Amino acid sequence: MSLLIATDLVVRHGAVEVLPGVDLTVDAGRRIGLIGPNGAGKSTLLRVLAGQLTPDEGTVTRTASVGLLAQEPQRRPDETVRGLLARRTGVGPAADALDRAIAAVAEGRDADGEVYDHALQRWLDLGGPDLDARADAVAATVGLPVGHLDRHTTTLSGGEMAKASLAAVLLTRTDVLLLDEPTNDLDLDGLGLLEDHLLDHPGGIVVVSHDRELLARTVTDVVELDPAQRTWRAVAGGWEAFEAERALARRHQEEAWAAAESTRDRLAARIRTTRGESARGVGRARRDPRDPDKLVRNHRIETAENRGRQVRRLEGQLDQLDRDLAADGVSAPRREWTLQLELPAAPRGGDVVASARGAIVRRGDFTLGPVTCEVRHGDRIHLLGANGSGKSTLLQVLLGDVAPDEGVARLGEGVVVGRLDQARAALRTDADVVEVVTRLAGVDAQQARGMLGRFGLRRHEVQRPAGSLSPGERTRALLAVLQLRPTTLLVLDEPTNHLDLPALTQLEEALEDYAATVLLVTHDRRLARSFRTTRRWQADAGRVVEVA
Repeated sequence: MSLLIATDLVVRHGAVEVLPGVDLTVDAGRRIGLIGPNGAGKSTLLRVLAGQLTPDEGTVTRTASVGLLAQEPQRRPDETVRGLLARRTGVGPAADALDRAIAAVAEGRDADGEVYDHALQRWLDLGGPDLDARADAVAATVGLPVGHLDRHTTTLSGGEMAKASLAAVLLTRTDVLLLDEPTNDLDLDGLGLLEDHLLDHPGGIVVVSHDRELLARTVTDVVELDPAQRTWRAVAGGWEAFEAERALARRHQEEAWAAAESTRDRLAARIRTTRGESARGVGRARRDPRDPDKLVRNHRIETAENRGRQVRRLEGQLDQLDRDLAADGVSAPRREWTLQLELPAAPRGGDVVASARGAIVRRGDFTLGPVTCEVRHGDRIHLLGANGSGKSTLLQVLLGDVAPDEGVARLGEGVVVGRLDQARAALRTDADVVEVVTRLAGVDAQQARGMLGRFGLRRHEVQRPAGSLSPGERTRALLAVLQLRPTTLLVLDEPTNHLDLPALTQLEEALEDYAATVLLVTHDRRLARSFRTTRRWQADAGRVVEVA
């Protein structure tokens, strides 16, 4: 049964076509992975499917309830976790609509009770009556203390906020779930819960995600948006089928283009040869005084001129080749934007890059430590641990951002840090992007603009306030800083959050080539497998130990 049908959806932002006539059908049991580079229109498509945005062309037919859980990089002041759950599940807005409907009945504005009946049914369908009870149970499931439900979201750590967002997904009762980047900041336990929920959901799902492992384990279909070609395509059979078809399509394109180039080169060579022979033949025939026979001389001239007509025919064949290629959709294999973190090396300091001795940090009811550890030059450390276990706090201690309440911690002599923190905090400012990158990287504005352009940030984007960038754009801007500034220590805290799939692959390759010291925190399972690790640290309830 089709729960949602979208036909020929077109959305334009000014003269730019964001959605190029997309068709999409969501059936019960169908789980669609929606992919494409940053800025391809994925979030826009979800908003259209949810009814939050009206397309410029096309239609959406909904025969079931639809719920969108969008990305929310900013927390709302004065909103508790319970309030967030009510709003994100749709129960809060439905309750407000029910209150308005009750008032309309009381005031005689809804005499037949039709508006009231609809509002009541909506609130019931979304699970309004038992949301609080279910929230308590789900909070325990995701590892969020029940007492946290009445805390303001602004007081939560990044890990706790990720758990609250996961709880909202688990609590949502709609037939069609639209999820925009639900894996960001989730630990391995949270990812497992999310995957189980997606697999068990009886309705339909459209999920935007760059988590390749989640896509491989859960989706039944893939829809890819390609803004460069202004096209889209759908592939049935799941992630592996999509990757296989993409590789096959790329190979066919390369083979077709190579054959076309060979034909084009052959025709061009014949045109050059024939044109040269024609010019030389006509000149010789007209200048040769040895042949008194006018008819013979004219025949030679005509033969030479025939070669000129051959040139025009060959040129016509070359033009037809280009038209045929365009009609068949054959084009030069596109070079995608590439991320190359070939970082210039800063002068090496001592063997000890960072260390802690008996360091203890107390933050409310959480305590990190005592921690004793040492990072040495050339280490490639993967720091593991669940959300809230103290990973980010440990990094802050080792980098000198947080002074321990007890014990000592310090950076080694001559260490130059390149950092991608989980919150991308350096870009949460009103200063424009170029100004921030210039300051962080220690380069001039021209160098900053050039590098930002190489990282996919266009002229109008780098002149905006840095805080107005999307999460993916902030990540790219900070990666540009790492490219510009020589470092001896890379500290990467969830670097894959908000990066698109091509950039993820390129980041893996760049990390493989980086020759200095790396401290990596990631729950991206494919990055964790590809990262060449020399040591692993495990954080657990504020304790840090080295593991095999």
